[in-house]
Amino acid sequence: MGKGKKWPAEFNEFTDPISGARITQLTEYLAHSFHLYFTNDGWYDNGTKLLICSDRDNASNLYSLDLTNGELTQLTDLDPKTPKGIQGTYINPTKNEAYFTLANSITAINLDTLEERIIFNLPEGYNFSNLSCTADGQHLCFGLSEDLSKTIQSNLSGGYVGFEETEAARPHCQIRLLTFETGETKVIHEEKRWIGHVNASPTQPHLITFCHEGPWEKVDHRIWAMNIDTREVWKIREGEPNQFAGHEYWHRDGVHIGYHGFTESLDRKDGKFLGYTKFDNSETQEFEFPYQNMHIHSNDSELIVGDGQQSSAYHGERYQDCIFLWKKTCDGMDGPRILCKHRGSFQVQQLHVHPRLSHDGNQVLFTSDRNGYGNIYVVDVPEFESLPQLIDGKLVKE
Repeated sequence: MGKGKKWPAEFNEFTDPISGARITQLTEYLAHSFHLYFTNDGWYDNGTKLLICSDRDNASNLYSLDLTNGELTQLTDLDPKTPKGIQGTYINPTKNEAYFTLANSITAINLDTLEERIIFNLPEGYNFSNLSCTADGQHLCFGLSEDLSKTIQSNLSGGYVGFEETEAARPHCQIRLLTFETGETKVIHEEKRWIGHVNASPTQPHLITFCHEGPWEKVDHRIWAMNIDTREVWKIREGEPNQFAGHEYWHRDGVHIGYHGFTESLDRKDGKFLGYTKFDNSETQEFEFPYQNMHIHSNDSELIVGDGQQSSAYHGERYQDCIFLWKKTCDGMDGPRILCKHRGSFQVQQLHVHPRLSHDGNQVLFTSDRNGYGNIYVVDVPEFESLPQLIDGKLVKE
């Protein structure tokens, strides 16, 4: 039991019945296992290991998955009753160290020695938002949100209970910057808006994005960027009043930001779109289609993956629980094409599919409870043109 415990490989390969793509199930245990949040890169040691979360032995802990042989190593031995934010764990891009929230503190863990240390204690009256490490590995950015638990009953990870009420309450929020070398922490931004999704650029140490959290159609504006050095803050993708974009993420170049969204018209949400822009709002491109995703991810603008949810126009079709790919062409965006069925329930945050492309774009990592328990999978990406298309809700195979 505990830190350092080894678990034998649980790999299982099978073929997707729709596309024929090869899928490897990485975990198989009678408890939920899930990968890190889709904006957080879980690969480390030159891509040979994957940092994951698992509830095995009736406790949520971090594990290292050796992708060369499938062996799992338990990295933490956390009290099951202590609140923890391990799905939001963030790996330092310059060394094998990761950071997660545990009760009222931020804990750093050495991924080689498994040594843990507390690096920040939560001030009274606040809750943690997510963590993100700057590209130079020298700072940790994170959000703090006013604790409204005495007035608002919420369960944001299970059904978004209290989501609208929290946004409407305008909690006092901060973005803080912790310097690892000195341990100094300073407030770099604060406002009476619910701040979430603080994400550092993977290449530009002075750039971060954050969001005004809440229902996209109700917040004043969703996606924001900030220059840490100058403290300048500006809107990303300021579109039409009835257009709403979110689930923002950085491309691997660290200067472009991807997102998806919808246009609201009367009582319907239509005009779904994918898009990206440079951090200064130049080079913006968007592509419309009648299809909805919970999340999308890409390394660049060329190949985009989404964990599709069917729009009402296609209600009743069999392909809403699939992972889809879009490919940029000279004529726009080709797709969606079905990569595989995910059959994920999205029942709680840990069971969101959260697809993420590997560094080389040859695989997609995702979580699914297709067999009852959440498990982690990777699917190989075949030649794009070989994948079946979804046209007007109908499956078309070339």
